[in-house]
Amino acid sequence: MMLDGQRALITGASQGFGLAAARAYVQAGADVAICARGVEALAQAERELTALAGRRTRVLARTADITRESEIVGLVREIEQAWGGVDVLLANAGIYGPKGPIEEVDWSEWARAVEINLLGNVLCCRAVLPGMKARRKGAILLMSGGGATNPMPRLSAYAASKAGLVRFGESLAREVQEFGIAVNAIAPGALNTRLLDEVLEAGPEKIGRAFYDQMVKIKAQGGTPLEKGADLAVFLAAHAGNGVTGRLISAVWDPWARLDSLAPELKDSDIYTLRRIVPKDRGKDWE
Repeated sequence: MMLDGQRALITGASQGFGLAAARAYVQAGADVAICARGVEALAQAERELTALAGRRTRVLARTADITRESEIVGLVREIEQAWGGVDVLLANAGIYGPKGPIEEVDWSEWARAVEINLLGNVLCCRAVLPGMKARRKGAILLMSGGGATNPMPRLSAYAASKAGLVRFGESLAREVQEFGIAVNAIAPGALNTRLLDEVLEAGPEKIGRAFYDQMVKIKAQGGTPLEKGADLAVFLAAHAGNGVTGRLISAVWDPWARLDSLAPELKDSDIYTLRRIVPKDRGKDWE
C-alpha cells in the first residue's frame, strides 16, 4: 500500500496506459480520480476501478477536456471539496496528432495536438499547484513518449509537444522545489495501445517506411507491458520526497527502483535530463 492515504488525479485514464496506472494506484491504496473525454469508455473504467477498490479506496470519474481551463479547474475543485486535495497528478492525456509532411498536414490538427499534449497538461499543473503549495507537498508526473528524445519525422506535432512538455517539467521542478513538490517525466516504453494502432492505420505512406516497420515489429512482439510504466508512476508518487525531481525516467532502461539511494548523486547532475550534446561529449576537440 505504497500510496495509502494519497489522493491522485489521472488524466486520459479511460483506457490504455492511463487506465493501467489508475489500477496500480488503486491497488497501492490511493484514492483515484480519473478523467477523459469519452463518456462510454470512462464509465467502463469507473466500474472496473470501483470494483477493484472495494471499500479500501475511493474512485471518482468525470468527463473533462484538459484544454478547457474551466473544466480542469472545476474538476480539481470538486476533488478538493470531496477529498481535501490532490497529492498526485499523473498528466497522461495525449495524442499523436496529424501524420505526414509538415507542409501537407492539416494545420488545425497540428496545433490541436500541441494544445492537448503541451498546453492542456500545463493547465492541469496550474490547477493542482495552489493546493500542493499550500500543503507543501505533491508529485506531478508528465508523460514524455519517444518524441521527447528523438526526432519523429512526419509526427512533428507529437515530437515538438512532448519535448516541450519535458522541458516544462524540468523548469517547473526548479520553480516549485522549495514547496516540497517533485516534478518528473515518465518514458513508459513502446506501448501496444490505441496510439500504436492509430499509427499502423496511417500506413507507411504517411509516417514513413522505417517508422512503420518499427511499429509493426512492436505490435507483433506485444510492446512494453503497461505495468512497467504504471509501477514507475507508483514509485515516483510514493517517493516524491526523496529529492529526485526534474528528471525524465525510463520505465524500461533506468534503475528507478534505486533512485532513493541515487538521489544525492542526481541532485547536482544533468543525468536523466534533456541537454545539448557538444563535441567534447563525443571525444572531439573542435575548439
